[in-house]
Amino acid sequence: MKKKLLATLLTCSLVVTGLTACGDAAQGGGVAAPADAKADAPAAVGEEAADVPEEELEGIDLIIKEAEGMTMEELAKKAIEESNGKTFYGVGNSSRGKSALPTFIEYLQSIDSNYTMEFEWQQPKNNKIFEQLTSDSLKSEGTFAMTLIQDGNQIQSKMVDTGILKTFIPKEWAEANGTSADDFEGFLPLQTLNKVFMYNSTGDAKFTNCWDFVYEGSHPLFMGVDSEIVGKNFLMMLTEDKYAGWLKDAYDKLDATKKAYFEPTIQAMQADAQDLGLGANGAYALAWIKLWVNSYNEQTDDGPICNTLVDASAKDQSGLLVYSKLRSVEESKSVSVNNIKVAAYEDGYTGIGGYGYCHYLFLTKNSPLPWTACAFIAYMTNTAEGFDAWGKDMGGYSANPTVAKAIEEKYHHSQGGAGEFPAKDDRGYDWWTAEGKGELVLEDPIYCADVSFTVGSWIDVLDHYTPE
Repeated sequence: MKKKLLATLLTCSLVVTGLTACGDAAQGGGVAAPADAKADAPAAVGEEAADVPEEELEGIDLIIKEAEGMTMEELAKKAIEESNGKTFYGVGNSSRGKSALPTFIEYLQSIDSNYTMEFEWQQPKNNKIFEQLTSDSLKSEGTFAMTLIQDGNQIQSKMVDTGILKTFIPKEWAEANGTSADDFEGFLPLQTLNKVFMYNSTGDAKFTNCWDFVYEGSHPLFMGVDSEIVGKNFLMMLTEDKYAGWLKDAYDKLDATKKAYFEPTIQAMQADAQDLGLGANGAYALAWIKLWVNSYNEQTDDGPICNTLVDASAKDQSGLLVYSKLRSVEESKSVSVNNIKVAAYEDGYTGIGGYGYCHYLFLTKNSPLPWTACAFIAYMTNTAEGFDAWGKDMGGYSANPTVAKAIEEKYHHSQGGAGEFPAKDDRGYDWWTAEGKGELVLEDPIYCADVSFTVGSWIDVLDHYTPE
């Protein structure tokens, strides 16, 4: 409640200032538990349809309500009736929607051999997907039938609160997660992806605690918070009570020398933590965030980060990057997955192992093919074939536990290193998200949106490291 009060006061301050001046988320997958902040969050515009009596629903909301009570096969028949001979347009942060659509069409053709559908899948660059969806929403009938999208903060504030995107919860998906469409709260996740701390192990440097990555002289490679916004969401999530507590626990296990190094920064953050309305361990979160932003070596993409870290010449360097990048390393005399360590996998490692964010699935409010969009979403979330485009790689966990199990049985990600490359043995969603295990920080869209103006603005003014 303190956070909301602070946000309200700051917002009012800006409004007054403006008036005076006038005269922008395979194994053991599941649904991430909502953060405590959700209990106090105001109802989002995009969620209000769930509280409207069914007889009062209309348009896309009525279709979604009906679709949520139908099986995937029933949805498939509606899709065939709706889109036979037409073109389906989708848009997403992941290009793999383009790979999933042909198998979806094959599924529909297994029901009706005469069915045909053309498709086009777009992947906007530089975070333009929000602008593209906003522009398309102004039409009476949109171009895009659905979207696969990340960055829970902007999804909440720009897409759901405004009613541009609509959540559909497939019946079988809800049942697999022990819930129902009516009872489930939040967005529909296709998968959770993880970015994890890694370091080059050919030198003498040791990273046995998450605070080591912000210790004196450390400059981890990282996609900057301005180039990939989910990275900023990660930092904001650290201020949530659960994750701030993880940081405090990790700090308590440091030796006296390192505690002495971090203590002045932690003390300096006490006032800011209070001003921002954070919990008892908020200063530890702010201290870690400040030191991280002050020290990380900004890179343009996770691919180059991975290529750097696995080279023998990168002694003592570290980074925070997408775990699945290890899949594409080409072994050579100087380059090897065995030149790096996944920090959280090492015996004795303490604290946060990385962060997780979701790819979410939505219908657009003016979808030209809503039944087909619902059927496609159900296909991707309820079948191993539909999820295969994403499931073939480690570090991407289906939010349907039945699908996650099938993917593991097919690809054996837990043994991905084949006995030769231990870093590629994916320990799975349940391990990564467990306290005392991987301790993956999970993005919560409502919490991120709630603190975006307060904590997010505080992050924006921190000094960034500039390599010499």
